[in-house]
This record gives sequence, structure tokens and C-alpha cells, in this order.
Amino acid sequence: MLQRLASGIADSKKVDVRQRFSLRMRMKKQFILFCVTLIAVAPVCFAQASPAKPAKSASNQTAITDLEKSAWESYKNKQADAFRKLMSKDYYGTYAEDIKNLDRKVADMAKTDLRDYSLADMKVVFPSADVAVITYKSAIQQTSEGKDMSGTYNSGSIWVKKGGKWLEVFHTEAKAK
Repeated sequence: MLQRLASGIADSKKVDVRQRFSLRMRMKKQFILFCVTLIAVAPVCFAQASPAKPAKSASNQTAITDLEKSAWESYKNKQADAFRKLMSKDYYGTYAEDIKNLDRKVADMAKTDLRDYSLADMKVVFPSADVAVITYKSAIQQTSEGKDMSGTYNSGSIWVKKGGKWLEVFHTEAKAK
């Protein structure tokens, strides 16, 4: 009986040693995992944007909104050359009536009477340093080939910086409900 008791105590010590060893191994694994995670996340924390970038972004946003307004103004005033200078040769526009390339858009300018327009809620984002996406609401008073096109539209354009110059490559309008 005494031998059985001594054997039971020895077995419990073996189990206790195994449990402590297992616990230590789990703690080491967790510590190593924590260190690896910290090393992986640290560069992300230090790569946060500096306060100087928003000012540059704000000036880029202003440049894009000004260019978009210039495109509308040159279209309204039927200034084909000024309009072409703002557009990429690869320009395409998507409208309810058709998809138009630059030549077709300029040709439609002569058949369109844009009497008045206003642009509101302009938002600009930069998916990359030389790509800008602008969205806004446009309210227009216009006829095209004698058809009244007046109304409020959800509009968007994509501008790409080519050779240091921003050019519009895409424009779309959908009549707002």
C-alpha cells in the first residue's frame, strides 16, 4: 500500500512536470508569434502619411475640380480646341444614348446647346499618384439635336497624369431619379 501511494505521488509529479513543460512550450510559441506579428506590423505603423501630404492632396483635388469645370465651360462655349486639350486621345464617354470617343463628343458639341449648368458635391479621390476619380452632381439646361436633355445627373470622370499634364480619359453621366 505504501508502495502504491509512493508510485501515485511519483506519477503525479511526472504529469505535473509534463504539464509545466507543455505550458512553457505554448507560452514560448505565443511569445514568438507575438514578436513576429509586432515585426510585421511595425513598418505599417511607421509608414503612416505625414501631415504634409494632405495639403498636396488638397491642391491636387482643386486642380482636378478646376479642370473638370474647364471641360464643362469649354463644351458650353463650343470651344472644341480648348476641350480637346483637356482630353486624352483615348477619351471615352458613356451616356444613356451611346458610348462616344473624343471625335464623336466634339462633333456632338456643335449639335448641343448647353445653356446653363451647375456642379455640386464634387469629390476627388486618387487611387494612385497619377490617377484621379471625380464624382459630382450636375444640373443642366441643355438640348441636343433638338431633344431636351435638361435635368440632374450623377456624373463622374477619370483623369490621368500623362507627361506631367492631367488629361480626362473617361466621363459618364446617369440621370438622377
